[in-house]
Amino acid sequence: MFEDVLSFIDRHQSFVLTTHDSPDADGLGAQMVLSSILRKAGKEIKIINADPFPNYLKFLDGIQVEIWDEEKHSSILENSALMILDTCEEYHIGSIRKVLKNVKEVFIFDHHEPGPRSKLSGLIDHSAASTSEMAVELALLMDVTLDQKTATAAYAGIVFDSGFFAYSKTSIRTFKAAMKTLEWGASPNYIYSQLMENSSYSSVLLQKQALSHLQFHNGKKLAVMTLSMEDLKITGAEFEEAENIVNIPLKAKEVEVSILLRERTSEEIRCSLRSKGRINVSKIAQGFGGGGHVTAAGFRSSLSMEKILNKLIADMETRLNEV
Repeated sequence: MFEDVLSFIDRHQSFVLTTHDSPDADGLGAQMVLSSILRKAGKEIKIINADPFPNYLKFLDGIQVEIWDEEKHSSILENSALMILDTCEEYHIGSIRKVLKNVKEVFIFDHHEPGPRSKLSGLIDHSAASTSEMAVELALLMDVTLDQKTATAAYAGIVFDSGFFAYSKTSIRTFKAAMKTLEWGASPNYIYSQLMENSSYSSVLLQKQALSHLQFHNGKKLAVMTLSMEDLKITGAEFEEAENIVNIPLKAKEVEVSILLRERTSEEIRCSLRSKGRINVSKIAQGFGGGGHVTAAGFRSSLSMEKILNKLIADMETRLNEV
C-alpha cells in the first residue's frame, strides 16, 4: 500500500508538510509522525500550515509549525516536494494552494473520500480511521521509533478522528496503531483530559448558546444549530471552541443527523455535519464544495446562513424520507 509514498520520499531531499486550514489533532499528529520519518531518512523538512495551532491543541508541544507567508516561503516550496496531509482537496489548504504549480512534486497522504474536485494524487486510503493511523503504519514499515511527544500527537490524532474508537471506520488496524503509540509513551488518560476535559468556561457558555438555537426537523431525525459572530462575542469564546458542539444532538436516539452552522466572518459560513451512519453526510458536503466521511463531514460557503439552511434542510428531508 505504501509503495507510492516510499518512492516519493526516495525522489526528493527537501520536503514541506502541510495540512488543511483550521488544523485538527489528526492533521497535526500526522505531520509530527511524517516529520520524524523523514528526518530519520536524512531528509530536510519544514512544517508550514495556513492557520496557527488551535488553542485546544497547545498540549501537542513537540511540533514546530511555521504559518504560511508567501514572501518568506514561496522560494522554499519551489525547491521542495510538498506533502499534503489529512485532506485530498487543494481548496482546503488555504493560500498555499496559490503556489502548487511551482512545487517540485505534490503528494496527498490522506484518509478522506475524494470529492469531485479532487485532482491531486498520492495515497488516499479512505478505509483508515485517521491519517495519523496511516502515518504510524508507515513509521512501523520504515522501522522508525517515535519519541513520546510524537507518539502523544499520533494517539491524539487517532482518537480524535475515530471518536475515541467509536466511529464506523474504527478497525483492528486502528487499535494496533494506537497500541503502538502507547508502547512509545502516549498516555490515554492525559490525552483524553486534554481533548475532552480542558475546555474554557466560555466554550461551555457557547454550547449553551448553540443549544438555545437548536431546532428539530423531519420528526426529530434532523437537528440543526447555528452560531453567529454575535454568539461568540456574547460568550467570549473562540471560533474553534465550537468544534465538538455538533455531536451533542446525536445523543438523542431519534436524531439521525446533526448540523451546525457557524458564522466565521460576514462572508464565510462553516458547516459541520454528523450522522449515525444511515445518511452519508460526505456526499452532502461535497455538494457544497466540501467533503469528509460518511458520518462526519463539513464545508464552507459564502452563501447566507438562511440560504444554506434552506438548501440543507430540503436535501436532508429528502434523504431521510428515503431511508
